[in-house]
Amino acid sequence: MTEQIATLGQLLDGAGTNWRAFDIGRHITKLDKKQFLAIEQAQIPYPFPLAGHAWLAIQFWDSKASSEPYVWFLKFPVDEQSKLVCASRDHFANMVIEALGNDLTGEQADGKLDNNPYVFTPNANKLAAFNAQLKVLLKQPASQYYEYTQLYFSGKLGFDNWQSVAVQGIADFALRLDSDKNLASLQQAWEQLPAEVLQPLSAMLEHVEIPPVFSQQLLSYAQQAIAQKDTLALCCALRAMSKAQAQTLTVQLVDTLLDSEIATESDVLLTIAGRCFNLLTDPERLHIFMDNCAHHQQIEELFPSIFADLVAIPSIRPHLLGLLRKENRSETLARAIGRLFS
Repeated sequence: MTEQIATLGQLLDGAGTNWRAFDIGRHITKLDKKQFLAIEQAQIPYPFPLAGHAWLAIQFWDSKASSEPYVWFLKFPVDEQSKLVCASRDHFANMVIEALGNDLTGEQADGKLDNNPYVFTPNANKLAAFNAQLKVLLKQPASQYYEYTQLYFSGKLGFDNWQSVAVQGIADFALRLDSDKNLASLQQAWEQLPAEVLQPLSAMLEHVEIPPVFSQQLLSYAQQAIAQKDTLALCCALRAMSKAQAQTLTVQLVDTLLDSEIATESDVLLTIAGRCFNLLTDPERLHIFMDNCAHHQQIEELFPSIFADLVAIPSIRPHLLGLLRKENRSETLARAIGRLFS
């Protein structure tokens, strides 16, 4: 492999592997190969940057062997237009070629990239969700923790006995709602689940396109949580609904929430920005959302960090920049925007 490697795609193709790329910074989202090539050539911005980086999982396997797939978790900086900084990608590719040559999947590949500056380890929830999703994609059985977790969600163990339920089991369960009677069990269990289970569970469900019947249930649950000012229950429902099939129900929840008494709570604002960001491509909703951020007590910290996060997302950037020039802003929002540039 002596000729210049232009892209990771070329590197993987040249090594004779099959591969898939995912964004795992926000939701776990499979990136189409043509889209990934355009990202790598900096023809289009990275669609879901987070904290100034593209967070990728690249799964690859030797097309001739039946070995388990390898996964690289990689983070590369993006520029102010959210385009990949190609120099860092080239640096990574050169380090790989130096360490592994043309054999990316051989025995010697293990541990060779451990100290690579572009390699990272996702947090426990993200890692469990990604593993669960791969097993589903590869039509492999779930982990050894799955059956016990199914038993827990069926209510037979008692919902307070959550201590021996593994995070990986919760991920397998969440990513397999369409198998066995998982969805029915979950619907019956949801309102009885303790926070210790609800939080990791909603962190898994945010990667799942949950069916409309479950969204409908979560919408009612969340509306009750708004009335009771229960931000924990509300944020769990928001996360679980963030990638739902019925986005109209998620829209309904977010709009109700932005007009409620807990609309300026930091957990609420951060969950919308981090998980339901796709709904903020609507200029009017974005305006209301940013106005709520401006009314938050710790505006000095929260407003600039949410602004910086959202302005990096290509689908939101033009609308957010449009808001800077908008005439009919509240005095509070105008001041918060002014402070960004002072």
